[in-house]
Amino acid sequence: MAASEKYSFGFEEVDENARQDRVNGVFAKVAKNYDVMNDLMSGGMHRLWKDDMIAQLNPPRSATPFALLDVAGGTGDIAERFLKASGPNATAIICDISAEMLEAGRERHAGLDRVEFVQGNAEALPYENGRFDAYTIAFGMRNVTHIDRALKEAFRVLKPGGRFLCLEFSAVEVPMLDTLYDLFSFKAIPALGQVVAGDSASYRYLVESIRKFPTQEPYAEMIREAGFEQVRYRNLTGGIAAIHSGWRI
Repeated sequence: MAASEKYSFGFEEVDENARQDRVNGVFAKVAKNYDVMNDLMSGGMHRLWKDDMIAQLNPPRSATPFALLDVAGGTGDIAERFLKASGPNATAIICDISAEMLEAGRERHAGLDRVEFVQGNAEALPYENGRFDAYTIAFGMRNVTHIDRALKEAFRVLKPGGRFLCLEFSAVEVPMLDTLYDLFSFKAIPALGQVVAGDSASYRYLVESIRKFPTQEPYAEMIREAGFEQVRYRNLTGGIAAIHSGWRI
């Protein structure tokens, strides 16, 4: 019998099905403290990065209908920013595999109009071809088991002329900053997770998953292979994060 293929769960190698179950378990644990920990882990920078991504998307402010699919959108940060920046006929669907993250988002944005919360898998989206004008994913792609499948699904559900934008932690490209960032990531973040959420292991996984994710150019090439054109990336804060973009032409 052939050995089953292994996938990274942080620095561990696990079976395919086990990886998704363990990722789901992480987000079930962190959902209630997700936004607080994002502020602590990034010094509030994640808010500026998300603002930057929506500014780059530049959705129309006119009455033109415009449909966004925000994958792994959990607590609704991206959808909220998108709707504030859009015209009156813009709509957003937050699609997340984690029921706990979706529940946290519903509670936080109970009064937010023109948004729908849907449980679904990024690798097999429950939508027809060519439905959306834009697809966004922020800090979620590295938690997908098969990144290539998720990218192909993103391409499939976008209309011709649709925009793909991914905000993700990346590889620091500034000398000394990389050393400081590693020290903070591996020492401070799990400790903060223990103090704030009583859970250091989940935050250790989140730190390790960043190091296992493809760096800027290899990830850009994966986006091209999924069918996107005019693929580019732009580093934020020295490469701690990066915004990748592409178009379905």
